[in-house]
Amino acid sequence: MPYNKFEEYNIQVTDDVKARYKSIIEDLGEDTNRDGLIKTPERASKAMQFLTQGYHQDAAEILKSAMFKESYNEMVIVKNIEVYSLCEHHILPFFGKAHIAYIPNGHIVGLSKIPRIVDVFARRLQVQERLTEQILECINNTLKPEGVAVVIEASHMCMMMRGVQKQNSTTTTSGFRGAFKNIETRTEFLKLISENLS
Repeated sequence: MPYNKFEEYNIQVTDDVKARYKSIIEDLGEDTNRDGLIKTPERASKAMQFLTQGYHQDAAEILKSAMFKESYNEMVIVKNIEVYSLCEHHILPFFGKAHIAYIPNGHIVGLSKIPRIVDVFARRLQVQERLTEQILECINNTLKPEGVAVVIEASHMCMMMRGVQKQNSTTTTSGFRGAFKNIETRTEFLKLISENLS
């Protein structure tokens, strides 16, 4: 049987947001009855629910669902994790990559869970600084490793499409806990991801 993609939306929320989008589009001077725009308010409503679904997800529970006792105690890095989020100031996208490392302290976590928790926090109205901190604290508080490191590099459409209109600018944020406060450990991590940073 072929794979069927299934998305579920709250009907009441969809209808409410759809009505608001229709009003906004009309206020901007467009005709919501023309062919290309007839279904746009509903599509936009569903898109916003998808892009903000992180409010209804528990990142800590996702990590706990795949924690395993293990004696491995060297650095684990998951890098080049795609990040797509919405700037809370203009509701415009920012996007880039996250690089995350932790040093286990008796437990490891299923590798797919790390990108999943990135998505949980990214699929909210965000600022990059808070996104970095939330990912860092979730891993630190849930997995309780020897250390955690998070680096995010992203481009912000609010800077590229409007405002200062600087298309080649990127923003890098980082956070370190535990063993990564040690300069040698931090340097090793940054060296291992350095080919990915522009």
